[in-house]
Amino acid sequence: MGDTKPWTVPVDKAYDELSSSPEGLTEEESRKRLDRYGSNELEEEEGISPFKLFLEQFADFLIIILLIAATLSLVLGHQVDFYLIIAIVIGNGIFGFIQDWKAEQSIRALKEMASPDAIVYRDGKKKEIPLEEVVPGDLISLEQGAAIPADGRLVDAQSLKVDESALTGESEPVKKGLAPVEGESDLAERSNFVYKNTNVVRGRGKAIVTSTGMDTEIGKVAQKLQEVEKEKTPFQKEVNKLGKQLGTVLLTLSALIIPISIFLHGTGWLEAFLTAVALAVAAIPEGLPAVVTLALAMGTKKMTRRNALTRRLAAVESLGSVDTICTDKTGTLTENEMTVQRIYTGSGEMDITEEDISEIGQGKTDGEKELLFKTGVLCNDAELQEDDEVMGDPTEAALLKSARKAGFDLTDLNEKNERLREVPFSSDRKMMTTVNQSSEGPVAYTKGAPSVVLDKCDSYRADGQVKPLNPEKKEEFEAKVEEFAGDALRVLGFATRDMERDKIEGMDNSEIEENLTFVGLQGMLDPPRQEVSEAINSCRQAGIRTVMVTGDNALTAKAIGRELGFSGDVLTGKDLDKLSDSDLRSRISEVDIYARVSPSHKLKILNLIKEEEGHVVAMTGDGVNDAPSLKRSDVGISMGIRGTDVAKGASDIVLMDDNFTSIRDAVAEGRTIFDNIRKFVGLLLSGNLAEVLTVFIASLVGLGLPLTAPMLLWVNLLTDGLPAVALGADGKSRGVMDRSPREEGEGVINNYLIFIILGIGISLTTLILFSFNHFLPKVEMARTVVFTELVLIELLEIWPIRKIFGQPIERNNWLYLAIVASIIAQFVVIYSPLNGFFGLVPLGLYPWIVILSAVAIFGASIWIYVKLGQKLFNFSAN
Repeated sequence: MGDTKPWTVPVDKAYDELSSSPEGLTEEESRKRLDRYGSNELEEEEGISPFKLFLEQFADFLIIILLIAATLSLVLGHQVDFYLIIAIVIGNGIFGFIQDWKAEQSIRALKEMASPDAIVYRDGKKKEIPLEEVVPGDLISLEQGAAIPADGRLVDAQSLKVDESALTGESEPVKKGLAPVEGESDLAERSNFVYKNTNVVRGRGKAIVTSTGMDTEIGKVAQKLQEVEKEKTPFQKEVNKLGKQLGTVLLTLSALIIPISIFLHGTGWLEAFLTAVALAVAAIPEGLPAVVTLALAMGTKKMTRRNALTRRLAAVESLGSVDTICTDKTGTLTENEMTVQRIYTGSGEMDITEEDISEIGQGKTDGEKELLFKTGVLCNDAELQEDDEVMGDPTEAALLKSARKAGFDLTDLNEKNERLREVPFSSDRKMMTTVNQSSEGPVAYTKGAPSVVLDKCDSYRADGQVKPLNPEKKEEFEAKVEEFAGDALRVLGFATRDMERDKIEGMDNSEIEENLTFVGLQGMLDPPRQEVSEAINSCRQAGIRTVMVTGDNALTAKAIGRELGFSGDVLTGKDLDKLSDSDLRSRISEVDIYARVSPSHKLKILNLIKEEEGHVVAMTGDGVNDAPSLKRSDVGISMGIRGTDVAKGASDIVLMDDNFTSIRDAVAEGRTIFDNIRKFVGLLLSGNLAEVLTVFIASLVGLGLPLTAPMLLWVNLLTDGLPAVALGADGKSRGVMDRSPREEGEGVINNYLIFIILGIGISLTTLILFSFNHFLPKVEMARTVVFTELVLIELLEIWPIRKIFGQPIERNNWLYLAIVASIIAQFVVIYSPLNGFFGLVPLGLYPWIVILSAVAIFGASIWIYVKLGQKLFNFSAN
């Protein structure tokens, strides 16, 4: 770009000075510049290296103590214990590394998927490309709600305002223009310039990219704004806190084992020390935080495959508690494939699906219909590209398709009617206006909500004439709107106004949209998605209420709602303005549909629902002004297809297909992730409790040590390793959407899970101590029996824990492979020369009868215990 300060360049010289053109770059030139300037990315701190991540597995305080103990064993001649402890610690380290690395990679993948695209002009055509491929000289298109992909000099600005608070700290949106600015001006004073990672909040424009990546202003301060957040979720914090609390208790118990073993039972101090340390390492669930993170990462990947991209892991917890979904209609409940069905002008109605309209654009029919379609084309920001691919809003695309069907040459029409000025659409105004230079002079073309457009009109067209719009005629148009809407058509009103060229620049936007002449209506059909009705019923069955919140009129919303099973009351935005908060609170539970609402209404509805008995609400949104509602909701859900970058940035989840069914699937996956984490916790803590109680009670009463340090570490490796991770592959439980939402604030460990953990831990401890005492004084045989018994029962207890959450026995092949692999590893240790390292002996028939009997007794007692717990705590996963 040379030494030229781009904001000083006059707009008529901008293309030449900044190495660009009104058609944008060619594909060939853009590739050359990408090679020259590099990717349009902000450099980040390098992620942790695999080697460093592996070393971190051995930085834990207890692992360090264990390594010290192993070293002491070697110094004192206990070489077998040294090699065995080192081998198992390395095995645990590898397992922990795999967990952490997978979680890190999954979160990085989510971040990459969340990166927005950019719209540029290449070879004269609009094209959507990955943000990273934007290069200096690119001509970028800026639309309301878009995140600006790079720094650039504006060459077109239509009522353009940009939120630059992230860069300059300016809280108010900045109005942009085209006039040159002084070279030494501050960032905030460069009114003809836009910056990477700021957002368009109003209007539209075009800019020539002057710098990308780290050469941008935001790059210079190395600020990262577009990223998937890595904050710990509430239940990650809960699990970490639990681990520390357990650690304090278990370290105390482990420390007590040393004097008890030495002074009461004459155990050597090294063996007592090794046992205490190994018990602490095996008993404290130090791997639990990593397992929880991995479960979240694996679960969010599943959600992504179901078209729900999770931007914040904390949203997964809230999903399980959602009891109300406030959803938009267009594109979420409906197909968002608009087709104009009927039109209405002052000279009558026409069903364009049944009649040939191809001559309208040739001027061979009445002028009202021709002007109606013409207005739909000129007051329009969408583009129809090759193979009817739509670039822009589907509603606007439907207007282009209907005009093309009516015989209009869209390219020719736009070229002959140059756009002079624009009043962009906003969800507050519910209308849009462009001023175009026609052969008869400048004309303002307006489209929007029929009621809003009609209120701006004082005349209408009929029979080739402009006539006063009296109250009777206005009511006639309004009645036709209601008729169309009653047939589930989405209706737009159209109007025009002849302008004077010399007065256009000096007029306010509001002045342009005064004294309009009403042209007519176009009614579009956007049918409900076939799968949505079943998804809404599924949500209702799961205790989740669905509320429609739409900008469409009440009749259209009610007609669509009727097809989808909405039976409650309907309120409009005007109703909301009239009713007091207390009146609204009394009706909030009865209203299923809110129509003709603005973003401020959305926020009001959301706050009232949240206040009513503390509901947990998921809210959808796609516009710039939806951002406050998305942030305020418990789970903000933006639209991946039609959503603005601002809305996506404010949301927790992005629906990549804009489909309500994906919301239902996301809730189900969220519940499943939470269930799987609870299974992890139940499995790990119940086994750890049994290990602690077994060693501590046996030492206390003088039975000796049922499990040595290497045995405890081996059990920890087998049972907390592959089987625990394989639980993360568990799919949805039976009836996951048949139970009520989890209460807000309910933690991972509830009273029922505590009951189960205690029951399993105490039952397992009792059986192990009985078996150990039964085979004494043959210490090696007794240890081999309880060692094997502990491994088998901890592996098999996975089934009752899964049953608690309604998981069918036959699912999850990965889990079965993990369990079989662990059992084979246990047999290898018992019946191979490795048994000498652990102090084990091969088992004959009778010991196996005792072991299998203990397993059977445990299984029967736990099934009874589970059923008792369900009754006591009124818990059911089905």
